[in-house]
Amino acid sequence: MEDTIITEEAKPKGIRRFIFPIILIGILSFGAWYGFGKWQFSKTHVTTDNAQVDGNLNPVIPRIPGYVTAVYFKENQLVKAGDTLAKLDDRDIKIRIMQAEAAVANAQANVAVVRANIKAASANGKTAKSGIDVANAGIDAQDAGVEAAKIRVWKANEDFKRFSNLLNEGVITQQVFDGIKAEKEASEKQLEIIKKQKEISKKQQQVSVNQSNASSEMVNATSENIAVAEAGVKARMADLELAKLNLSFTYIIAPADGQVSKKNVQVGQFVQPGQSLCTVLNDETLNLWITANFKETQLEKMKEGQKVDIEIDAFKGKTIKGTVQSLSAATGAKFALLPPDNSSGNFVKVVQKVPVRIFLEPSNEKLSLRPGMSAKVIVNLD
Repeated sequence: MEDTIITEEAKPKGIRRFIFPIILIGILSFGAWYGFGKWQFSKTHVTTDNAQVDGNLNPVIPRIPGYVTAVYFKENQLVKAGDTLAKLDDRDIKIRIMQAEAAVANAQANVAVVRANIKAASANGKTAKSGIDVANAGIDAQDAGVEAAKIRVWKANEDFKRFSNLLNEGVITQQVFDGIKAEKEASEKQLEIIKKQKEISKKQQQVSVNQSNASSEMVNATSENIAVAEAGVKARMADLELAKLNLSFTYIIAPADGQVSKKNVQVGQFVQPGQSLCTVLNDETLNLWITANFKETQLEKMKEGQKVDIEIDAFKGKTIKGTVQSLSAATGAKFALLPPDNSSGNFVKVVQKVPVRIFLEPSNEKLSLRPGMSAKVIVNLD
């Protein structure tokens, strides 16, 4: 009876002695199988969970400084491209437009004055040329008069000599001789007068020539002035167009269709050019992509066009399809605000990450993807 009891107790102990080795062998077999599967998978796939959804974030920024007088949107509101989101105070710009319009009118009046001066100078030039022609005609006539007067003087002198002899011979009376003498002196005086008139005509001709030259110089100078005046009109017109353009910039519009997010503007706030007032996010799947950061050691076989399986953390159990679109030309550290300087002597080798852009295929299931969502990416290297 005792032998029977000992045999019954010994039997369970023998079974328990084999349970642990069996479990251990099972665990090792499963581990080997799992590891072999992972090894096989790693030969044809690379994966990373350092990935997120990206999209075009369109910042809404003012082009000019000013005080906000109205805000026409709320956070997370859907808008269309061209919708007015905010309005800036435009009173000072309207005053600049009026000033610019007055400056344009003044510049145009200046051009009209310069053109009138050109016409006046041209008229003076024509008058001076007419004076030259008249003076030349007078000089020609006076040259002929001088020649005629010289002939009369010569004839009077000859008559005076002849009648002097006749007077001495007593053939003529003293009265007749005095008449011949008077005619001689009169012809000589007339010759002197004609010569002086000719000199005066020459001086008048020179004055007309000087006036003509002065008028020509004035026309040339005024022509240059009109070019300057017309350039002034263009400058004032440019100022006017700039003022009108700035007036249009007082209306801050949506740059694209999408959803407004992160509102950073209130009525009465003073804003500066480049200051972000809000952001418009396009939430359509076709305008989103995945940015995955792979280790540099994973890029050996990766190339554009390879198929990608994507798992979004927000949608468990759903896989969407993608394609490798491009690989960054540098590591992410090189695009950092303060890139590492390995020449400073404190170098520690760290595996770098390279951003890879993944295109989302249009055939994917419509999911409410949003930029910034975390994702896991599996790239098929085949």
